[in-house]
Amino acid sequence: MTYKPPEIWTWDKENGGAFASTNRPIAGATHDKALPVGRHPLQLYSQGTPNGVKVSVMLEELLAAGHKGAEYDAWLIDIGKGDQFGSGFTEVNPNSKIPALVDRSGPKPLHLFESGSILLYLAEKFGAFLPADIAGRTEAMNWLFWQVGSAPFLGGGFGHFYVYAPQKFEYPINRYAMESKRQLDVLDRRLADRPFVAGGSYTIADMAIWPWYGQLALGRIYGDSAQFLDAGAYPNLRRWAETIAERPAVRRGRMVNRTSGAPAERLRERHEASDFETMTDDKRAATG
Repeated sequence: MTYKPPEIWTWDKENGGAFASTNRPIAGATHDKALPVGRHPLQLYSQGTPNGVKVSVMLEELLAAGHKGAEYDAWLIDIGKGDQFGSGFTEVNPNSKIPALVDRSGPKPLHLFESGSILLYLAEKFGAFLPADIAGRTEAMNWLFWQVGSAPFLGGGFGHFYVYAPQKFEYPINRYAMESKRQLDVLDRRLADRPFVAGGSYTIADMAIWPWYGQLALGRIYGDSAQFLDAGAYPNLRRWAETIAERPAVRRGRMVNRTSGAPAERLRERHEASDFETMTDDKRAATG
């Protein structure tokens, strides 16, 4: 049956599929809830979705590179429970989306939101994972913003209609599958003659792109989407995805604030580097 849009759209709270409880057409807080604050200068408020993984990976990479000032506390914002609409979170991010970061290292706390903005801020703050020369920096920035503009077609477009929509319709799935495959082809061609997206060095562009496109290539998001999109047809993308997945900091960052997947790969909150070791031991004991 063909859908006929009404003259004025109205919100049907029950017609949102898997994310009916997390989306609404108005901004602002729905309840009073202060954000917790740990002892480190950087306070991350997030969940282990692809956008959240970008920032936790960046922080773990900074620590692995010896930047002690990148120590952080990571607090879970459970978007399924509406934590992103708490007054404390909306004060940091009026857009009510994870991740958000507060830098308390200066005289006044700095509020940061939008994952691309956070990656750029941290890269500039620590002078890491962003080339200093103008050509290299420009290339990394090109691909950082490519991800920012492209991923909504993969996530809110393809991922939503293929996996989460309450009903499956051919047109939106085909439309976003076509665009997703075009994006995979863009990356595969780009990676044909260089190890990383921006060139010869690992940058924030890779950290932004990998949680979405790298994990898709590895079959880690959206169910059987890797098979459906024939991700095996992009060998250069696959090589890059596997290389980054093996980085210890990436493995750790992917665990932070994660609420799904194997128990041994989830760390609800992160406050010290030792939390990873303790968590692993606890999970091993629990699973025998």
